[in-house]
Amino acid sequence: MPITANNPDRKSWLQVPENSDFPIQNIPFGVFLTKEHVVTIGTRIGNYAIDLGALQQLSYFEGIELTDDMFMQDTLNDFISDGKKTWRLVRNRIADIFDQNNPELRDNTSHRDVVIFNIEDVEMQLPILIGDYTDFYSSKEHATNVGKMFRDPDNALLPNWVHIPVGYHGRSSTIIPSGIPVHRPMGQTLPNGETQPVFGPSRLVDFELETAFITTDANIMGENIPIEEAEEYIFGMVLLNDWSARDIQKWEYVPLGPFLAKNFASSISPWIVTLDALEPFRTSSPVQEPKPLAYLQQEGDHAFDINLEVTIAPENVAPTLLSKSNFKYMYWTMSQQLTHHTVNGCRVNSGDMMGSGTISGSTPDSFGSMLELTWGGKNPITMKDGTERKFINDGDTVTMTGYCQNDLVRIGFGEVSSKLLPPFVRK
Repeated sequence: MPITANNPDRKSWLQVPENSDFPIQNIPFGVFLTKEHVVTIGTRIGNYAIDLGALQQLSYFEGIELTDDMFMQDTLNDFISDGKKTWRLVRNRIADIFDQNNPELRDNTSHRDVVIFNIEDVEMQLPILIGDYTDFYSSKEHATNVGKMFRDPDNALLPNWVHIPVGYHGRSSTIIPSGIPVHRPMGQTLPNGETQPVFGPSRLVDFELETAFITTDANIMGENIPIEEAEEYIFGMVLLNDWSARDIQKWEYVPLGPFLAKNFASSISPWIVTLDALEPFRTSSPVQEPKPLAYLQQEGDHAFDINLEVTIAPENVAPTLLSKSNFKYMYWTMSQQLTHHTVNGCRVNSGDMMGSGTISGSTPDSFGSMLELTWGGKNPITMKDGTERKFINDGDTVTMTGYCQNDLVRIGFGEVSSKLLPPFVRK
C-alpha cells in the first residue's frame, strides 16, 4: 500500500509555519486534554491539534475498519495494536482530509470548530500505556567514552558489546511526558576516598540524549521476530531524556547494572512520529565489525538521519546549546534491537517502549550526556549567565529537539523539556 501521506508536494489548508516540525507530511499521533477537559487521541499539523475522536464521530474515517471508540480513548494502545495497514490507511486519510484541495472539512465551519484546536489550548498527555520499557546501550562512541572513564582506556568496550545489542529492563511507572518536572533523586552513594556509603540527594544528575521506539503486538511467548520482519512491528519514535544519577549509578551498578540511578524519571516527547513518516530519511548505519551473527545481519538502510540537539536553561536565563548529535550514529539499529530482544522468546506488546541508549557522535560537541561533555566534571561548561555546570543544577531546564530534513520536507518531533527540582519533601 503506497504512503500517499508522504507526498512532498502536498499542501494543507491549515497554515503551517516555515520550518515547522509538523507539516502535513508528518501526521504524528498523540493524546491531549482539551479546555473542556476531554481526553482524546489526536494528530498535529503546524500549530493545530486535531481531534481524531471528533473526526471519527463525524464519519471522516468511513471505509476504514476501526472500532467505534478507536480514537475516543486515553491511550494509543488499541490503535497501535491494529497494525501497520491500519496506521497507513489512517495517515493517508488524514492527509487527504487536510489537503488544500479538499473542501469537505475545510468549508464546514461547524465541523472545524469541534475538530481543530490551537496547540496552546491543549495539554499533552502520555500517549501510550507503557507496559514494559527496555533501554539499550547502542552508541559505540558513548560506550567507549564511559569505558575509558570507568574502566581500562585501552579496553573501553567489553568483549560482548560488538556482538549483541546490550540492554536492560527499565521501569515504566516513572516515564512522563514533556513538561512534567523531575525531582532530584535520593539514594546511596560512595564519596571519593570513603569506604562506607552515605544517603542523600544525588550530586551528579545527568541527562541522556536518546530516542525510543514504540512497538505493536509482535509475537507470542516463545516466538522470535526475524530481522527482516522487525520494522513491521515498530509504530514510531519519540525523543527520550533518560535522566541519570551518576553517583548513585557508580555505587550500585556492579554486579547487576542500573537500578535507582535510572528509574526515578524518563521524559519523552508527546507526539509519536511514525516510521512511515520517517521513510524518506533512511540512511546507512556504521559498519559493524566483526560481522554480527546471522540472526542480526540485515541488508539495506535501517538507520534514520535525525538531527538532535540539547540545551540547558537555568531559571530566567536563555538556553545554552550543549550538544548537536544524530541518530544515524547508532551502531545497532532498531530492528536489530527488537530482533535480539525476542530471540529468546520474550513477548513484546502494543505500547512497549525501547530506548536507544545515549546517542553520542565522534566529536566532543556531539556527546549525549553531561558525563561525556564535561568528562566526568573535569571540564565544566559555561552557561550564558556565566555560571558553570559539571552536571545539572536544581532549577535547570533540559530541552531536547529532533528533526529530519531534506530538500523537500522537514519532519520533526517537537521537544522533550523538563525542569529539575530539589528533592521531594513529604508534607
